[in-house]
Amino acid sequence: MLELLSEHACFGGVQRFYRHASTATGLPMRFSAFIPAVPSGQTLPALFYLAGLTCTEETFPTKAGAQRTAAREGLILIAPDTSPRGANIDGETDAWDFGAGAGFYLDATEAPWSKHYRMFSYLLELHALVLAELPVNAAKVGIFGHSMGGHGALVAALKRPDLFRSVSAFAPIAAPTRCPWGEKAFSGYLGTDRETWKQYDASELMLTMQAPFPGGILIDQGLADKFLEQQLYPEAFEAACAKTRQPLELRRHAGYDHGYYFISTFMDDHLRFHRAQLG
Repeated sequence: MLELLSEHACFGGVQRFYRHASTATGLPMRFSAFIPAVPSGQTLPALFYLAGLTCTEETFPTKAGAQRTAAREGLILIAPDTSPRGANIDGETDAWDFGAGAGFYLDATEAPWSKHYRMFSYLLELHALVLAELPVNAAKVGIFGHSMGGHGALVAALKRPDLFRSVSAFAPIAAPTRCPWGEKAFSGYLGTDRETWKQYDASELMLTMQAPFPGGILIDQGLADKFLEQQLYPEAFEAACAKTRQPLELRRHAGYDHGYYFISTFMDDHLRFHRAQLG
């Protein structure tokens, strides 16, 4: 089921890149997997990382600096692509924040996007595939991400806490129904009924729950992030967590922006957070 595209020795383990046929998207999909040294016959906890706008499955393993700590902590790292590729939809590559590279980890319901842009279903499909094909402990899987991927990680965890037992994010789009990125993507993928948008808004979802992650959620946000005021709204998610008694550590960092210098600075904290949560 998996086609191995490349493999690279890395911190005593291997960094791999795979391609496979996806039922969810109807197209070939790619993902990366860092697998530390695994004792024979054993499985390890795994983390899914969802990248942001314009990124691919290569962004996280090449920029985040996560493999050294993952090897030490015994964590498998999985990073899918950020959208289907090759759908050949008119206008698919016209904008950097919609279409190719901007799947928003949702299942589109509007034509022509609904045929292939089904990234939430794809994430669940990939979860099952990874459990079947790689040495992953099914009871110890977490999820995290950045920006659009932070949005995706929070939504996936809140919708499927049975699959994802821990969650964190870097500068997530925390209330996409309120921001220009979300309004553009959701209206295009989901249509004009804003009520349907709420199923993919972490701040709205949290308001329907009661402390789904009692061990806590970790979010890091740079205060020099140029997207903070208009696009991210971490305060909305913070307020929703407070209202529903969900433990949240929202750390705000002076001087840090939206990019991978920020992410790599606090990556070790997130990996250790998940390792402690997953046991």
